[in-house]
Amino acid sequence: MATVFLVIGAIGLVVLLLSLFVGEFDLGLGDADGPFSVPALAALLGGIGFGGAAATSLLPQDLPDAVAALLASAVGLVVAVPLAWGAVRLSGALTDMPTEPTLTRHHLVGAQGVVVSAVPSPGFGEVRLTLAGQQLKYSARSDVPLPTGTPVYVVEAISETAVEVVSTAPEHSPLTGGPSS
Repeated sequence: MATVFLVIGAIGLVVLLLSLFVGEFDLGLGDADGPFSVPALAALLGGIGFGGAAATSLLPQDLPDAVAALLASAVGLVVAVPLAWGAVRLSGALTDMPTEPTLTRHHLVGAQGVVVSAVPSPGFGEVRLTLAGQQLKYSARSDVPLPTGTPVYVVEAISETAVEVVSTAPEHSPLTGGPSS
């Protein structure tokens, strides 16, 4: 009898692994979610199988087979229900987890960084920008030449890989008309 419960538990484990590596699949229940989702059913099968197998090894051997099977099934259900509930809660939390939107060139406007390769005027240099906690390198142009190390602010995203920048250093401020004397 323990072998039957172990097989049931193994089937639950295989279904869970398949859903993890292949993706959720249709069990003929339509667009099932919640307690009828694949992870919940896999946890239920695994709990009944492995809980029932553990119970059969702990039950007295002189019990009739029908009574032992019923007791092992009951223990399996007691183990399986919290596992299935946990699977539903975990998969729901992962499904509803908030994520940040994918960054696009429009997110570049307002980003701050530093010149890493001098920006001639006219022409392109390179800047390192900090965006969403990441440091990214972009081609950059400016109305005035900017030497390496100049702090900059993005005023326009020219393309996915190039930006228009202005210096935030006091000696290159657009308000003072260029380098101070």
